[in-house]
Amino acid sequence: MSVVIIGGNECMERRYAEMCKRFGCRPKIFCKPSADMKNRIGSPDLLIVFTHTVSHKLVHNALMNVTSKTQIVRSHTSSLASLENILQESAG
Repeated sequence: MSVVIIGGNECMERRYAEMCKRFGCRPKIFCKPSADMKNRIGSPDLLIVFTHTVSHKLVHNALMNVTSKTQIVRSHTSSLASLENILQESAG
């Protein structure tokens, strides 16, 4: 299962990736905007948006580039516990 995380804390990127890998997911993490983000998102199975720590422009760009098959989950907190809960519900 491929997972794209938009937002969150830069210092937590490695921990987000480790958590995703524990659930057998391939993560792509974008804590801040990058020039080639549109090309790198692709068509993930799950898009997680940490709304508290992300700009509206970044969310808009991410949502414009996903397919209709992508499950989108928004979370106000960007903690590991909230990520774990999302992955338990979505990835099993």
